[in-house]
Order: sequence, then structure tokens, then C-alpha cells
Amino acid sequence: MLTVDYDRLSLSQDDILLDLGCGFGRHAYGALARGARVVACDISLPELIDIRHTVAAMHLADQLPQHCTAGLVAGDATRLPFSDASFTRIVASEVLEHIHDDAGALAELVRILQPGGTLAVTVPAQFAERICWALDDGYHAPKAEGGHVRIYSQDELEQKLVAAGLTPIGSHKAHALHSPYWWLRCGIGEGKSICKAYHRFLCWDIEHNPAFVRYAEKALNPLIGKSLVVYARA
Repeated sequence: MLTVDYDRLSLSQDDILLDLGCGFGRHAYGALARGARVVACDISLPELIDIRHTVAAMHLADQLPQHCTAGLVAGDATRLPFSDASFTRIVASEVLEHIHDDAGALAELVRILQPGGTLAVTVPAQFAERICWALDDGYHAPKAEGGHVRIYSQDELEQKLVAAGLTPIGSHKAHALHSPYWWLRCGIGEGKSICKAYHRFLCWDIEHNPAFVRYAEKALNPLIGKSLVVYARA
């Protein structure tokens, strides 16, 4: 389940992509499947270890092009351990909302992005996120350790990208069907039967990817999309 549209990112097998805040690697796997060289970076070592095992298994199962490579690096977004202009493409998905010094993190991303390279930043969309914050103060910082520290409007995010030296070139929202799940989880708790049932639906959707659900989500994304994606060029 990718949040970033790799066609909009213009990702090709010639690219070197950084997946910053990679988590368990969904964007890294998607980039590898396209033949790109990928570096997955996260502050969490267990998640990086999980990606290493998964990539090895995918190679053994011939699910990835033989030439693609995946590097794994533990790092802090505000002090990235990479040389200047190391990457042609960068994905920073659901990262900036966790970082107090988001301007510092963006400065680092600009530093390591090659001139003419493209970056995709995703953050929780303002409308969906405000409802979560209103329903449960344990959903975000300071009660949630490592939780979200701010809510971005699209204008604010694009202004910060411009201030860092980037040029926004497009945007969209994603995962509208996930917003009601989080509203239920924040409002009544994940242990409630309706929340569990909705979670089963989301798992079924990810596994089967039915066309009619994709059409419904595409129509709802502009209204209640859970994630905002902004693309920018160096």
C-alpha cells in the first residue's frame, strides 16, 4: 500500500532513492520492484532488520529485479549520514510530523538530493488529522511518545519546502478509507467490535485490491484523504 505515486515521482531503474523513515519498508519494496537502487533509513533498528530479511526473501523468490540493491542505514533525519547530492529521488513518508525541527530535516533532505532531483513528502492531511486530535489527546504528542507534534496545512508544508530551496510541482491526497478507521480508533477505541470489523475490511482491501473500492477511494481522497503528498524538485 503505497502513499507516494512513483509515476509522479518519475522513478526509474536509473534512480538512487532514499526512503527516509522507512518503517517496515513499503516504499522501499515498491522502489526495488521498479529496479531502483534503494537506501532505507530509519531510527529504528528492528524495522531495518525486518527489511533486510524481507528483501533477501523477495530476491530468493525472484520477486525483484536481480540488479536492484537495498542499503540499510540507521539515522536521524536532522543529521543524515550521507554525502551531499547522494540521491536522485527521496521519499519522506509520514516523517516530518514527528520532528520538532522539521526545517532542519528539510535542509538535510535538500543537501543530499541531487540538483534536478525530486522529493515526495507525505504528512497526515489537515482535515482528517484534526478530527483525530480532537477525539483523543493520547493520539498525538505530548501524551503519545514519539507522536505527531504538529498538523500541517498544505500551504504550510509547501511554504516550508520553498523555504528549504525546493519547488513544489504537484500534490494529492491518499488513503481516504483509512480516515474512518482512525476516527473510530480515536473515538471509541481499537478494541471495539466495529473498529475491529473496519480493520478487517482494510486488510481485505489491501490483500485483494478490488477495482470498485479503488474507484470509491479515489473519489473520496480529495475530501477525507488520510495523507497529503507533495512532490517537489531541487
